[in-house]
Amino acid sequence: MSVASFLLPKDKVAFITSCASVKEALEQLENHYYSALPIVDEEGKYVGTLSEGDLLWALKDKPGLTFENMHEVPICDIEKNIHNESVSIHADMEDMLALAADQNFVPVVDDNHIFIGIIRRKDIIAYYMRNITD
Repeated sequence: MSVASFLLPKDKVAFITSCASVKEALEQLENHYYSALPIVDEEGKYVGTLSEGDLLWALKDKPGLTFENMHEVPICDIEKNIHNESVSIHADMEDMLALAADQNFVPVVDDNHIFIGIIRRKDIIAYYMRNITD
């Protein structure tokens, strides 16, 4: 089965651009109750993942970064500790099982590596649970 049938499209997913500020990232995480966000560049290509942990470590380890000035600091200056591997829209569900073990979501890209959405781990697990119990 193709991942396309499980795709949560980009317009329904919170994500941030690589030039967004730390404040914008925190607001997205808070508003959507996410623990991580896909990052896309100015061309719309998936470039990585920003997690709550990345921001917490930055607040601890980055001299001068405070809640008062976090609107001035771009997320491209924050070290990323995780990178959710992306898959092609043409991938099979079997390609995602291993990724789902380590990632809350799997970013999905088109043939030009443009971010088009995500597959959530819970949807992958539900798919396999249906197929195991049927």
